[in-house]
Amino acid sequence: MVLRVASFFPFHTTYYINAHSFMEKELLRQGITFRKNDNAFLAVSDPQALQAAADRLSPEIIRNRLEYCTLVLGPKFSERERKARKLRRFYSIQQIEFCRNFIFKRNFPIHKIFQRSCEMGLWEITANKISEIFGCRVTKKLKGKLHTTLEQIEHGHHVFRVYFKNAFLRQYQKFSTHLRNELCSNNLANFGLKKGLDHLAAVREKFLAITDRFAGYQAQWFNVHVEFPLFQRLALPIQIGTAKFPGSKIQDPRMIRLMEVFLHGGTRLAGWSATQIH
Repeated sequence: MVLRVASFFPFHTTYYINAHSFMEKELLRQGITFRKNDNAFLAVSDPQALQAAADRLSPEIIRNRLEYCTLVLGPKFSERERKARKLRRFYSIQQIEFCRNFIFKRNFPIHKIFQRSCEMGLWEITANKISEIFGCRVTKKLKGKLHTTLEQIEHGHHVFRVYFKNAFLRQYQKFSTHLRNELCSNNLANFGLKKGLDHLAAVREKFLAITDRFAGYQAQWFNVHVEFPLFQRLALPIQIGTAKFPGSKIQDPRMIRLMEVFLHGGTRLAGWSATQIH
């Protein structure tokens, strides 16, 4: 934990906490073997214990540690000053990051999956998809960003980002073994959440659902063969016995519109007749 105390009244104090360090201490206390690099667990003998250690980080544990460190390193007040003014501390979440890791044994599949997810994400994650992933409606009063981008932080290291208001969801590779989906928020009000430390459980539940929906959309996109020549086969003629039938004219505007309905209509096509689709 990093602690920064302002030198003027009301002595605003900022804390930077890494939950992975807390998880590491919990595993050491239980005698569970693991291998860790930076803020990533590369291997662990008991994965359930690792998840339990992450869930054990409660607001009460964080508050007790913050109170102790502030007492030792923060400003001191005399007994007369404490009697003259009721002093108390209120802890709120200014920025929070929540990640979901997919761990691979080899580098090859994670690189190909991340490359394909970037390609599909830039094309498929539109404004309506972003609103579905983050679980919030998009209105004309939207403030902040609403787009996707692929950034190159350093040579050979790319990060795919999905921006929504004052939050963003990023995906990147870590140590050639992790595919990490990380959600970062600078204003919890964008999700209808309160920023008090006591509401950490609600924030965790909300962010877990968002990363789950994002991973679910990617799973749907990957459930198609990468090199499947769908549109090419639609345009080619079909041979049945001695008869040869021409292929679909996919350049025709009516055919393009029909395929758009099938691709983006989803379950709304249930119960429609050919005449209604036409």
